[in-house]
Amino acid sequence: MFRSFEEFWPYYVAEHSRKATRQLHFAGTTAAFICAGLAAILLHPWLVLAVPIVAYGLAWIGHFFVEGNRPATFRHPLWSLRGDLRMYGLMWRGRMDDEVQRLARR
Repeated sequence: MFRSFEEFWPYYVAEHSRKATRQLHFAGTTAAFICAGLAAILLHPWLVLAVPIVAYGLAWIGHFFVEGNRPATFRHPLWSLRGDLRMYGLMWRGRMDDEVQRLARR
């Protein structure tokens, strides 16, 4: 279906069109980074198990209950992870809302 990440990106953004969905992704990714960091600092392997639970748990709440769609992770796991990280970076810089608007005009 998609031949490159750049082809996938507009689809990914459209699947995250609602701000609340993006905010849940941001919270989940932040929590996952915190759990991974704590696992490394405290040498606590059980915290590693929390990483996907908090990241995907919050993101999937956004998809199922806010966005009303199926997570792209189910069909495109690696590109979806890359999309999550790109969106996370854009959100840190305050540019994700602009990206959603830009791609909506296409």
